[in-house]
Parts: sequence; structure tokens; C-alpha cells
Amino acid sequence: MLYLGRIIKPLILEYLLPNKVLVLLGPRRVGKTVLINQILEEITEPYLLLNGEDLSTRELFSRRSVENFRQLLDGKLFLIIDEAQKIVDIGNSLKLMVDEIRDIRILVTGSSAFDVENYTGEPLTGRKYTFNLYALAEQEYDQIHPILIRKDKLRERLVFGNYPELLQLETKAKKNRYLNDLVTSYLLKDILAFENIKNSDKIISLLRLLAFQVGKMVSTSELGSQLGMSGNTVIKYLDLLSKVFIIHRIGGFSRNLRKEIAKSNKWYFYDNGIRNILIANLNQIELRNDIGELWENYIISERIKYQQYTGMLVNNYFWRTYDRQEIDWIEDRGGKLYGYEFKWNPKKKVRIPKGWESNYPNAEFEVINSENYKNWIRN
Repeated sequence: MLYLGRIIKPLILEYLLPNKVLVLLGPRRVGKTVLINQILEEITEPYLLLNGEDLSTRELFSRRSVENFRQLLDGKLFLIIDEAQKIVDIGNSLKLMVDEIRDIRILVTGSSAFDVENYTGEPLTGRKYTFNLYALAEQEYDQIHPILIRKDKLRERLVFGNYPELLQLETKAKKNRYLNDLVTSYLLKDILAFENIKNSDKIISLLRLLAFQVGKMVSTSELGSQLGMSGNTVIKYLDLLSKVFIIHRIGGFSRNLRKEIAKSNKWYFYDNGIRNILIANLNQIELRNDIGELWENYIISERIKYQQYTGMLVNNYFWRTYDRQEIDWIEDRGGKLYGYEFKWNPKKKVRIPKGWESNYPNAEFEVINSENYKNWIRN
């Protein structure tokens, strides 16, 4: 099996501190367990590794007492719990350990933010650090892809996405089957369990509608009308889908200028492969008419990975006016605005919108294309 080193590993090792809990969140199948094993290769001290999906692990935590946890650890001061959200009241158990067991270090992972953050958030206030792990980042592929083939591999990822297990699959048919199984069996697992939803058809239909609207402003009421559900139910499902790292929301930027649209949202997928399997289109990019959407979704996902892994302090938006001037991506960071337009074709000419230029004369503007994107998403 081929396992790549992850950019975030040194950061996790740095923040594994005594009497702190490090929470590692990310969707299923992005390699959290593999990363744990890579981290353990760097650790020389004795450790205890548990899996929250194991019934025996959950039973071990059923008695919340310091003495029970001391016996469980058996002198070890490094505890790792994979899928910790499956353990009832895990937050208070972890709080008790870090408060009462001197020098203990704890690493927990979870595949759903609504479980782990809800269960650990309040009890672990001031006691934890939270990091997100995503599917493979562009930079991580450099470990195996020589420079001569990187452009071809990029074209593949625009279609199939970046999930690590795709590296082991050689044919389109196998990748198709893997992505389909990923959507139907894994990514929605936490939502269905959390909400006790028996039928996932509505959620899949909602995702499919969003997949066709990547890069476009989305109305929850229109989605509800198309799906036969209330706007509030749509909002609830969108929130849940965000918390299991399938989609993410970008809001409109405005400084309260009359023509700016501020109350609408755009939705993007964290991974192109998930988006493409939902619309049943894994054709290569030469046979498609949505290369603009593919590139926009992909490069935004890569930028988010870069922001998270480098600890960038930034607010992300899109910008659009009622007279249809727009910019794909706005970053508000360090007291300055940066506008970015995404074009796959490097020969495509793009002008700065007049409304943006006149109202924000000190803002930066850049076009990110298939030739110049590397510095934008790499350390």
C-alpha cells in the first residue's frame, strides 16, 4: 500500500502537549487512522491506542472516575482514541483525565464535527486544540509524481478527486465504484446515525442539486421547492453536510455598499470526486463542458487546505453586485482585501470589475489559472 506523508503531521506533533487534548477532525476515508500510525512512529514513549467504534472501548469509559482511567492507562501518559465521538460523554471523560492525571497527552479523532465538537467543546474549553484533516493536498502528491507528469495528474484529480485510496486504483471502473461506495456507505453514515434518518434519498438529491450549482448563488427556498421539503429542513441538512466535511459555504462580501449582494451563499464540495460521482460524470475534462466549475471547486478546496495547514487567519467570501459584476474569491486578511478570479485556461483575459476597482482601490487582484496556481496553494 502507498501512504504519503501528510503536511499536517509536524503541526500535530508540535501541539501534542501535556494536559491538553488535540482533536483531529476530518471526513471518513481521508487517512486519519493512517496519520495516527505515522505519528506513533515518531513517538518513543509507551501509548494506549483505542477505537471509539469498538464496543469494548465504549464499555471502558462507561465508569467516569479518575481511578478507572488510571487503571486503563496503566502508567502510560499518551492516549489516542480514533473515532472518539462514539464514546458517550467523551468530553467530560477527557476533561477529567487532563485535569487530574499529570502530564497526560491525548489525541482524539472524529469524522463528524457535530459529534466531536459538540461533545468536547464546552467540557474542554481551554484544554484542547482542533485541527482538520482533508483529502490529499496538491503538495503531498509531489512525493510520488515527477514534475513531468504533474499536469496530467492534476487533470485526473479534477475528475476523480483526492481521496488517498484512489492511489491504489488503476482503472476508471474501480475509481467509479470506490467513489460511489464512499458516498453511499461512508460519508453519510454519521448524518444518518445522528439524525436517525432511515432514507438518505433526500440528502443525496440535495447534494446532487448542489453539484450542478457549484460556483453559483444558491437559494435554500428554491432547493426546498425542488425537493419537496421546507427551507428550514434544507438549512438543517446543509449544516449537517458541512459538519461531515462534504460541502462548505461561502458567503457574499459587502461593506454595505448599495449594489453589493451580501445575504446569498455559494456551496462548494471539499472534493471534486464526490461532486462528480453525484452527477454521474467521471469523463475526462476534454469531454466535459464544466471545466470552469471543476477548476473553481478544486482550487478553492486546495486553498482551504493551505489556509488550515498554515494557520492563516483569514475570512473567505465571494463578491457580486446586483448589476452582475463579480469576483470568485475574496480574502480579508491582515487588514487588506485580496480578490481572485479562477480560470483554467491561462490565455483567458480577465479584467478587474469596475465596481471592485473603484470601491476598493487598495485591494489586490489576481487570476489563478492552471499555470500559476502552485504558489497559491503550497508552502
